[in-house]
Amino acid sequence: MKIATYNVNGVNGRLPVLLRWLEQAQPDVVALQELKAPDEKFPAEPIRQLGYEVIWHGQSRWNGVAMLSRIGEIHETRRGLPGDPDPAQSRYIEAAINGILFAGLYLPNGNPRPGPKFDYKLAWFERLIEHAAQLLASGLPVVLMGDFNVMPTELDVYKPERWLDDALFAPETRAAWFRLVEQGWTDALRAMHPDETIYTFWDYFRNAFARDAGLRIDHFLLSPSLKDRLLAAEVDREPRGWEKTSDHTPVWIELAD
Repeated sequence: MKIATYNVNGVNGRLPVLLRWLEQAQPDVVALQELKAPDEKFPAEPIRQLGYEVIWHGQSRWNGVAMLSRIGEIHETRRGLPGDPDPAQSRYIEAAINGILFAGLYLPNGNPRPGPKFDYKLAWFERLIEHAAQLLASGLPVVLMGDFNVMPTELDVYKPERWLDDALFAPETRAAWFRLVEQGWTDALRAMHPDETIYTFWDYFRNAFARDAGLRIDHFLLSPSLKDRLLAAEVDREPRGWEKTSDHTPVWIELAD
């Protein structure tokens, strides 16, 4: 089973890129983030024409998450985190597909720090940590995937000394990440590439992609029952070089049946 996560940075504006990548990579399950489209503007039909079922949780101009499957029905179990005081922000979608529970998320950026946006990020992270603990307690096989907007270590950020005050690399953000992982989750990319510098995002400015000045902010976390089924975890860098593409690139894992 090939599972992917992809922050598309505007699903309608990047639709040719998304469809090209889906045809080329043929992932079985996909989580999309940053749709930047209300529900009625989501391009479901072109995606369905490629053989995918799809559910989505949209929002005009900002945020938005979706889940795609070509290996079975999508049984939606949740949209939004429990206790979310601002349900208008479309950042979380959860569904059972082919015996696994998949959660696709778009964690808040949090900049500028300090300030209300950073406070919102940390509060959202707390709700995610609480819900993730409940998912683990269920004993179900679970994949948490998406744009977490956190670089966990210095291997995950180009020139880390320049990011010390940024909300994505702040001590509070990284501490929240490790509290989440230490519940019992496996960081799939790091499990397969423990010592490599890995990036999943390159800014549009200052020729960042050509210079490989990137960040690793798109992640897969696996529940304990899936850890031994992990066969591969990779970053598909090619789409980041296409015309009119996202500033993120797809990340994928492969699980044994």
